[in-house]
Amino acid sequence: MAAELDFSPPEIPEPTFMENVLRYGLFFGAIFQLICVLAIILPVPKSHKADSDSFEPKNSETVKKPKAAAPQI
Repeated sequence: MAAELDFSPPEIPEPTFMENVLRYGLFFGAIFQLICVLAIILPVPKSHKADSDSFEPKNSETVKKPKAAAPQI
C-alpha cells in the first residue's frame, strides 16, 4: 500500500520573465508606498538656516491683498 502513494513534490513550472518583472515590481511598489507613508507620519524638521534664507521677509509689515467679494445674483 505504501508503494501506491506518491509523495514526490508537485511539478511547478519555472516563472517566466514577465512573472518575475511583475513580482519584483510589486515588491518595489510596496516599499515605495511604505516610504511615502513614513514620510507623512515622520516629517523631517526644517533647519534654521533654510528659514533665514527665504526671499520674502516674514514680518507684520507685509501688505495682504483683500479678497475679491463674490458677485451676488
